[in-house]
Amino acid sequence: MKIARSVSRPVPAGLAPLLAALLLLPLPACSRETAAPRPVSPRGALTSEEQAVISLFEQSSASVAYITTEMVQRGVFGGAEVSQGAGSGFVWDATGHVVTNFHVVKGARRVFVQLDAGRPIEAEVVGGAPEYDLAVLRLASVPRSLRPVPLGSSRDLRIGQTVYAIGNPFGLQRTLTKGLVSALDRELPTANFREVAGVIQTDAAINPGNSGGPLLDSAGRLIGVNSAIRSTSGSSSGIGFAIPVDLVNRVVPSLINRGQAPLPGIGVTPISPDQVARAGISGVVLGAVGRGTPAASAGLQPYNPQTGDLGDIIVAVNGRTVPTLSGFVSELERAGIGATVELTVRRGDKERRVRVKVIDLRG
Repeated sequence: MKIARSVSRPVPAGLAPLLAALLLLPLPACSRETAAPRPVSPRGALTSEEQAVISLFEQSSASVAYITTEMVQRGVFGGAEVSQGAGSGFVWDATGHVVTNFHVVKGARRVFVQLDAGRPIEAEVVGGAPEYDLAVLRLASVPRSLRPVPLGSSRDLRIGQTVYAIGNPFGLQRTLTKGLVSALDRELPTANFREVAGVIQTDAAINPGNSGGPLLDSAGRLIGVNSAIRSTSGSSSGIGFAIPVDLVNRVVPSLINRGQAPLPGIGVTPISPDQVARAGISGVVLGAVGRGTPAASAGLQPYNPQTGDLGDIIVAVNGRTVPTLSGFVSELERAGIGATVELTVRRGDKERRVRVKVIDLRG
């Protein structure tokens, strides 16, 4: 067995002084780079467009409400469960009225309104119009700093105008989105086979929680109430709808004063559109005609279940075809209460025209 041994060898005489000098030199310190914040490049002034949008938001956002609701629903096993909902709204006047969508507060046991960064204030529903998807709330305590949203007009809107939506999508308060007026005169189905006519279509992002919030023009004026989106996912896909402000300005005062909105009609009870469609009939089939109504004065005859006679079928209003009940109602809404409309009525193979006054069925 061999054992390895270390063997020391003498340093050559010529290298000894050099090695001695190297041993006396200080060892270099380990180098480490120290990172420092980069200097900030001056931005310069905001563009005039950016400044205008910022000013619009700062002036308008305090008027936008975050609405939460409590509802009692039947549980899975028959018990009562309390559920919560949320939406948006806006200040209508200095006396504490707040406007929102009817579907936001429908069936609510309690309603709370939060303005700007303040505390939630309990509110009561003073009026609702499911036919227009509008409702009015009254604050239990009215802050002194209430700032109503300035009103604009939807009559003179143009496709391509810039619009802004402020609301609380997914509960994220005071969210601003920007878009264009994508189309005008759309129709929005609501309740009782009715549709809101003259609806504004926009590509400003509108998501769940935006319902009831304001749609503003570039001057910060209210031009519509955001009400619905068209999407397969339930989130914004660039197609949103707003109830036009001209209609809102007619309905809201009535909700404040009477608790309900005027309902244009001529005094007929139509047969269910589903039954009419299944029978392959185009137009409005009358199930009944009220005594003393404009329809009765015009001589309109309803369906006779004993003989099977369809009676008078309304097929057009003021020259516009109305293949369904919703189209008929939209035309009456377009004409307005107090107006006289010309109905095209078909009976058998014959058509005739009659003039009928539009009345408030709730009057």
